[in-house]
Amino acid sequence: MVDACNIPSMSSIATKLEPEAQLSDYVSAEELKGYLERSDARAFWMTGFNLAIIAAAFALPVLWLNPLTLSLSVLLLGGRQLGLAVLYHDCAHSVLFKTKSFNELFGHWMFGGLMNTSLASYRDYHLGHHRFTGTVDDPDLEMANAYPATKASMRRKIVRDATGQTGFKSMKAQMSRFGLKRNAPFLVSHAVMLGLLSLSGIAWTYLLWWVAFLFVYQVITRIRFMSEHAVAIDRLSVDPRDNTCTTVVTWWERLFVGPNFVNYHLEHHLRAAIPCYHLRRFHQLLKARNYYGDKACFSYGYANVLRKATQPA
Repeated sequence: MVDACNIPSMSSIATKLEPEAQLSDYVSAEELKGYLERSDARAFWMTGFNLAIIAAAFALPVLWLNPLTLSLSVLLLGGRQLGLAVLYHDCAHSVLFKTKSFNELFGHWMFGGLMNTSLASYRDYHLGHHRFTGTVDDPDLEMANAYPATKASMRRKIVRDATGQTGFKSMKAQMSRFGLKRNAPFLVSHAVMLGLLSLSGIAWTYLLWWVAFLFVYQVITRIRFMSEHAVAIDRLSVDPRDNTCTTVVTWWERLFVGPNFVNYHLEHHLRAAIPCYHLRRFHQLLKARNYYGDKACFSYGYANVLRKATQPA
């Protein structure tokens, strides 16, 4: 994102770097240990923080029902849906929690369940992306090559997302693969969510989750993807600074579009074993030591991402 979000084996990433850009020339192995450290306390705090925003989004229109609060609720829920995706992403890397069992439990039953995503299937796909980033074998390369898009094409993409066409297509695909065993985490997590809302006397707000998924989450997800690799300066370079980006964001962009440090995608590709809650500090260290040099591997806000991903007139 100035863009950040994926993972290969640590050794394979290091060997991709040009000799003069070896990460070990900028960060010692001893220093790196501090960024690789996993913390259950930090993981539970992030889990609670995301759930608190989701709860607040449900409560907001109940406390003050009007078009503004309904819109804000849906925007917050769309952002937190991406936040949940970031958390199951880190669980897929087994780095959010300290223990593998917690990563599997929360990634499979809570984060993946709420987003109806199979942790195991996602892990297989995502690790392939990390393994082959910067090569023609990257499974995300075809999507990245759709950018920069013409203004007309970009307009069509955003309109499809914002009008629910992309969301309904995704939902239809999920329903076609539906099975009790495969979708058990989705059924359980959503039953819990709906049950809690019902006990609170606000069951109707559950509909806002699906409004957010259909009309907001799809737009946010597209912007996130564009920020990570679509605006990179050379997608087939072996140097992560060329094939991946990071996005420098404001507080409100973190709240609505880039939650849980997902914007530090380049840093994630450099060392996928670093938990998301350490990526900002890792970015600051590398910046202070001039690791990025004069590489154009940053975007400054998501409006900048959209400009980069759209062909000039």
